Amino acid sequence: MTHESFPSGRLRKAPENFLTPDGVRAVVDEARQGRRDFVRHAFAAALAGGSAAAAAQAGPAGDPAILTLPEHSRGLGQAVATEGYGKPSRYEANVQRRPSPGLTQTAQASVSFAPLQSLFGIVTPSGLHFERHHQGWWDIDPSRHRLMINGSDDTLLNKPLVFTMDELMRLPSVSRFHFIECGANTGMEWGNVAVPTCQYTHGMLSCSEFTGVPLRVLFDLCGVDYKRARYVLAEGADGSSMTRTVPMELVESGEVFVAYGQNGEMLRPEQGYPLRLVVPGVQGVSWVKYLRRLEVGDQPYGTKDETVHYVDLMPGGLHRQYTSTQECKSVITTPSGGQLLLDRGYYQISGLAWSGRGKVKRVDVTTDGGRNWRTARLQDPVMSKCLTRFTLDWQWHGKPAILQSRAMDETGYVQPGTRQLRAVRGTRSIYHNNAIQSWLVEESGEVRNVQLS
Repeated sequence: MTHESFPSGRLRKAPENFLTPDGVRAVVDEARQGRRDFVRHAFAAALAGGSAAAAAQAGPAGDPAILTLPEHSRGLGQAVATEGYGKPSRYEANVQRRPSPGLTQTAQASVSFAPLQSLFGIVTPSGLHFERHHQGWWDIDPSRHRLMINGSDDTLLNKPLVFTMDELMRLPSVSRFHFIECGANTGMEWGNVAVPTCQYTHGMLSCSEFTGVPLRVLFDLCGVDYKRARYVLAEGADGSSMTRTVPMELVESGEVFVAYGQNGEMLRPEQGYPLRLVVPGVQGVSWVKYLRRLEVGDQPYGTKDETVHYVDLMPGGLHRQYTSTQECKSVITTPSGGQLLLDRGYYQISGLAWSGRGKVKRVDVTTDGGRNWRTARLQDPVMSKCLTRFTLDWQWHGKPAILQSRAMDETGYVQPGTRQLRAVRGTRSIYHNNAIQSWLVEESGEVRNVQLS
């Protein structure tokens, strides 16, 4: 797909029946707290001065309280915590993962959405990382956990091996930053606008620094015949026996690895402790958690979670299988659905972009529903198959505005609009929705989820 002008079309507002009335209010209240109240950081729209410079120069004159020393500037603070695990400030208690009521029937087969609208930079704190479980989570004793590597027949490798965690952690390791996105992320937007906030539209997405052993290292130890063994079956140790086929060319590239570390510490139980597979750029279901076995074979395995689930239903009734790559995508996180602009003036639009095929090359942003586009700034570092933060200066004049972002990756692929994607994929899909997201800023300053049709 190439860059083109996207007409504004007709608006469809999000219905208010996604949650119960109390639930909707809770979600919107939480979103308004996102980015530490978003508008607070614009210094009340730069004191209505309308520029970043005005915001930077804002002094104490407008807030006499600054002249009175608070208690924490006059007294002795709390004792330093020398034990236990550190916790965020109590004033950040609203920044948390959130479930989607009614999306799954049991708590064990669940989804927790990351609060993207409240995060900075590109790294998702481990305690806010999105989760997807098919049979609940386990806290597995690492001393008892094993990883077995075998072949679908004995001729595909020289010798099967079984590794303990201690043995794996002695091998050469890598640490890399990568995004992980559920194939169903943004899935509720396929048929119509369904959810009110960025957390629920795009929150099945996170980004971490993962540490582990390249799978190529383990396969070389087993003497895998790469000419004949062209696929890998990854199997998890949880009750759902999650199994996925991974093409061998991804392993040969050196990108795929078995990870035991995340964000500088061991994986958390909800993220697959003590071992998970990392398949950069591929939908999260292939990043098998509680990894216990890897089998090499000469053809795709056609497991239940790649024939019945995680397939794309096409307009003619057929479905696409093994469409695992997460295509180029972006979303504006602030301002976004559920947030509120207090006054007209200067704001910084901020968001995230990513591509399963490599680096993000460019992000364009529009504030008028696609009539005019401006190129956003990409914050360093820009890494392959990793989230990229983008920003753009914006003067809001108090009139309705439609905010959108459109990403392009280093292969030249451009994120499609909703109509553009539906023309190819129809409206009956669940997975792999990478369409442009639209946020309507109303004259009141309220931000809502809309679609252009």
